[in-house]
Amino acid sequence: MHDRVAAANRRGALDSDGTAAISGRERQAESISEIVESGLCVGCGLCQAIAGEKSIRFVMTPEGRERPVQTGRISRTDWLSIARTCPGMHVAGSDDKGRQEQAKIDPVWGPYHDLKLGHAADAGIRFRAASGGVLTALGHYLLESGQVKFILQVRPSNDHPMRTETVMSRDSASVTASSGSRYGPATPLATILDALDTGRPFAFVGKPCDVTALRLYAREDARVEKQCKFMLALVCGGAPEFRKSLDLVHELGYEEEDVTLFRYRGFGNPGRTRIEFHDGHAEERTYSEMWADESKWCIQARCKICPDAIGESADIAAADFWLGGTPSGEDAGFNSIIIRSRRGGQLLSEAIAAGAIKLTRDVTVEEMSDTQPHQVRKKANLWARLVGMRAAGHPVPKIEGLRLSDLARGQSLSELLGNARGARSRCRDGRLSEPPALAEGNLATNPGSPAKPE
Repeated sequence: MHDRVAAANRRGALDSDGTAAISGRERQAESISEIVESGLCVGCGLCQAIAGEKSIRFVMTPEGRERPVQTGRISRTDWLSIARTCPGMHVAGSDDKGRQEQAKIDPVWGPYHDLKLGHAADAGIRFRAASGGVLTALGHYLLESGQVKFILQVRPSNDHPMRTETVMSRDSASVTASSGSRYGPATPLATILDALDTGRPFAFVGKPCDVTALRLYAREDARVEKQCKFMLALVCGGAPEFRKSLDLVHELGYEEEDVTLFRYRGFGNPGRTRIEFHDGHAEERTYSEMWADESKWCIQARCKICPDAIGESADIAAADFWLGGTPSGEDAGFNSIIIRSRRGGQLLSEAIAAGAIKLTRDVTVEEMSDTQPHQVRKKANLWARLVGMRAAGHPVPKIEGLRLSDLARGQSLSELLGNARGARSRCRDGRLSEPPALAEGNLATNPGSPAKPE
């Protein structure tokens, strides 16, 4: 281990007086409630799928987070499966697979076969979707080519337009209706058994944490590898709580039930946030107006310590491509495309040949880091932050791979200690924790209902 990291471990101190160990004993959560209250839950829904709705159900908490509540006995077998697959407890990289496939492996960006800049070839998809519409175009191609029977993904709820529901998109119209960003809670894996029980091949589109969980669940259920032909991810800046959107509606003098449309992005790149109401009134906000003030993002605690927000376990990951990390205005829409696996490379080649995707040029790792600087900073600082959490006795995820200690070697001792002390302080102040989720959560509609076939 590099001298600075080793020195931090030998020094064994987060306090100036040297009393607190920097690499305390790792502790993991031991119950559903502890996962939630420790701020480790991302609300993916997988625990409900494993244990069943009689044992776990999801509620929308008063803070605007979709969280599991234990409502019945969880068998030891199911709990062990949850502990192995919950992305709040376990995050695994795919370096081993990358090495087997002779992929390049970058310390920050992980395994990749190629980096491209591109967009949906269809102008309508490109305009409507977030960024360049690559994931939407791939969904269209997979269905039209017959490689899958449906896409398991999320979209705006028909009944509650501010909220997000999971669907099995079986045609192009449904895939298009699911396009665009959803900056709010979603539980796409609560319905994974419904997808597997169809016995049909499908593709999954989700956040990196969702994909990580599904890859881990493939170790538990052999049907995942057999039926889920492709896992596609968006590069994620963090999942805001529902209150981010609700606060805006309240500022405008309305309630959730008054909203008929809540579109975060799309119809241009980055596109405007648009809200429509029953009385015919509509409001729009630019991307900068929505997201310039990071203190108002309302990002979930688990997102702040995410070791993989870039889709390392996906076959293909797609990201915004704005040099400098923020848009300077509207453009036609582009995605950087990270080809993670040979399977993903084959899919992209076929989609290009079929006219579904157009490539603009190659992208370098340096450009990826320039367009996603927050991902670089977070990953470089994460090893020390986890050390600080351990020192505070806070549960942390078990992490396989992801090269966090390698990235820590590039930090100075003062940076390592600063990040560790900061994380420990936030744990002690409760800033990385959450109130318990209660069965009577007051923003209730159950997001864990079966995925709707489209």
